[in-house]
Amino acid sequence: MGLPALAVMLAVLAGCSSTPRGGAVTQDGPGQRSAAELDRIPDAVPRIEPLASGPNRPYVMFGRYYVPQTADLPYRQRGLASWYGRAFHGRPTSSGEPYDMYAMTAAHPTLPIPSYVRVRHLGNGREVIVRINDRGPFRGERIIDLSYAAAHRLGFVQEGQADVEIERITHADIRAGRWSGRPADAPRPEPAPPDRPAPTAEATAHWVQLGAFRQREGAEHFMSEVRAQVAWLATRLTIVTDASLHRLQAGPYASRDEALAAAERIREALQLVPVIVQR
Repeated sequence: MGLPALAVMLAVLAGCSSTPRGGAVTQDGPGQRSAAELDRIPDAVPRIEPLASGPNRPYVMFGRYYVPQTADLPYRQRGLASWYGRAFHGRPTSSGEPYDMYAMTAAHPTLPIPSYVRVRHLGNGREVIVRINDRGPFRGERIIDLSYAAAHRLGFVQEGQADVEIERITHADIRAGRWSGRPADAPRPEPAPPDRPAPTAEATAHWVQLGAFRQREGAEHFMSEVRAQVAWLATRLTIVTDASLHRLQAGPYASRDEALAAAERIREALQLVPVIVQR
């Protein structure tokens, strides 16, 4: 069965999707941001968005016929993930949006554009939530191409590829708040009290900051993950909001040395670079 010329044209013009990525691209690579900055990039926050028209039509790429999913259906898949970075930064994606290697986005051959998926690294258990806004990958056994930031958060930038499981977050999941681990109408959890008396108003407390998020839901989701992974830290976690950022911090600690010791344990447990702050 022949395809409309428009569908074929869309495939050819699908931004950077027509080029193999994730370590197979000469001169591709990371950007200039530090690991600490990358660690603080929050997950994509799922929301219900209208489907884009062009990238959700059937298309042909490298002689293969693809039919994107347009219904709001669950989807789960296991396979190889790769990433793309500097070589594509700023170039148009299939959605028409410029590719941002520091945003939590991804490319998939058939999932709706835009849509959201949870990606779990099967080797280390790390998870991220990304927004699908591009088409690909089209070569090899890869099932998804992640942004450089998402691959960093999952911990496979150096390897180039990783075994992952992806799960689509449906509109029903978003309405019910299931993607964040709590019902949408549930009260926001209060921070757990510290396991020691808080310092007096005159004293200065030291805190270990694990990350900063523009959306409170991202901070809450990360706090839930940390509590599940690091039991000894659970009672010390709190979310501090100032200006437009929601900061996940652990504490208080009576001295900088005590905070530094805790920061080192956190770094080893979570493979991130925490920051010591005072307040």
